[in-house]
Amino acid sequence: MTTAKTLFDKLWDSHVVRSLGENLDLLHVDRLLIHDLSGSRAMMDLNERGLTVRNPELCLSVPDHSVSSLPGRTLASSPNGERLGGALRDMSAAAGVPHYGIDHPNQGIVHVVGPETGFTLPGSLLVCGDSHTSTHGAMGALAWGIGSSELVHVLATQTIRQRRPGTMRINIDGELGAGVEAKDVILHIIGHLGVAAGIGYAVEYAGSTIRDMGIEERLTISNLSIEFGARMGMVAPDETTYEYLHDRPLVPKDAAWDTALEYWRGLPSDEDAVFDREVSFDAADIAPQITWGTSPGQTVAVTEEIPTPDSFVEAELRSNAETALEYMGLNPGDNIAGTKVDRVFIGSCTNSRLTDLRRAAAIAQGRQVAPGTTAWVVPGSGIVKSEAEAEGLHEIFLAAGFEWREPGCSQCVATNGEIVAPGERCVSTSNRNFVGRQGPKARTHLAGPAMAAAAAIAGEITDVRALPPIEGSE
Repeated sequence: MTTAKTLFDKLWDSHVVRSLGENLDLLHVDRLLIHDLSGSRAMMDLNERGLTVRNPELCLSVPDHSVSSLPGRTLASSPNGERLGGALRDMSAAAGVPHYGIDHPNQGIVHVVGPETGFTLPGSLLVCGDSHTSTHGAMGALAWGIGSSELVHVLATQTIRQRRPGTMRINIDGELGAGVEAKDVILHIIGHLGVAAGIGYAVEYAGSTIRDMGIEERLTISNLSIEFGARMGMVAPDETTYEYLHDRPLVPKDAAWDTALEYWRGLPSDEDAVFDREVSFDAADIAPQITWGTSPGQTVAVTEEIPTPDSFVEAELRSNAETALEYMGLNPGDNIAGTKVDRVFIGSCTNSRLTDLRRAAAIAQGRQVAPGTTAWVVPGSGIVKSEAEAEGLHEIFLAAGFEWREPGCSQCVATNGEIVAPGERCVSTSNRNFVGRQGPKARTHLAGPAMAAAAAIAGEITDVRALPPIEGSE
């Protein structure tokens, strides 16, 4: 009799090359994504050690972290663009690694490019030198971020050593309320479970709320898995996955597609599979979220007050709250709504896909960015940018006073010259809000695309559901 298996168990077991003992395995890597910030250094180390890329055809390199998002940009438009992006281009060419350079129509953020091109496939094991590689788990893949030495090892051997984690299933059931997005769901989860709840686990997201989501929403959910300590976050592949992937450029074709589809249909967790931990949430309890501190776990519903340090039982959490409130310049007990903002950033590997931009554009249409507020929209890839422009979304943003820019990580991470100035407050659709993430002394509030667009229009953190109607619309 066979033992029932989870999605994670099926993926892990199918990739074991050799057991190394003490719960440590050598795993085969199906896909390796390489970006300019970590990849150029790793490929240089590989060359210095006299090693070669084992399977260049299983790799894909893209410049994203260091490049400028300025319209008309070149690699020289950002401080590190030529040094990192140029090095990645040259070393990829020398190694025979496919490369989507800054002028390639598919260039973009690795975690956007992988799924939309079909490089990311259900059942595959995918790694990248970036902590938000868990994003790809939304496709039914086993994916996580790796360090620099591990990256060199994968390049040279197409394998990785990894200790097997436990399994956790997070169930979200019910229908989301008006104005509530995938970003709100995952921030709500992190806020309630805490930033360490996922340590040592591979997480599977399940339930009717997840099943009703499109792939791009699921990608947002999986993207933030690492923000509560889970290196791997997955959603079982289903008809939504297969419909999304069909006819994308890098997916199997013809008979190979049929063979792959048959395999993928057997991947979801068996009905009687047992997880090491299970947690459940009711979608009806989730409101639009906004972070108030310097961690994704420091989040509240936009209708709530900024918490007081004394409201935290644990001493460490109280201390963290005090430090965060001082850095963020907020007063405990105040309503989070009404907090003035200087900037809004809509982009990043979390929320820069077409559906994200549609949600933001729906809020921006017919309205104007508040005086004194700077708002950027940065598509996640050249494909997203082209599709958005074909729908006229860029015209909506430009008419409302947003800047429409080129694909890249941009203001998510301060490695490309596109920073939030010291003391400025930014509502961002990115995934991290720690001290200095968007620039020295920058203050970051994480939110979903609709909430971010609403903040740009109001010039302050506001409940997207409470925006006044457009004049003449009723």
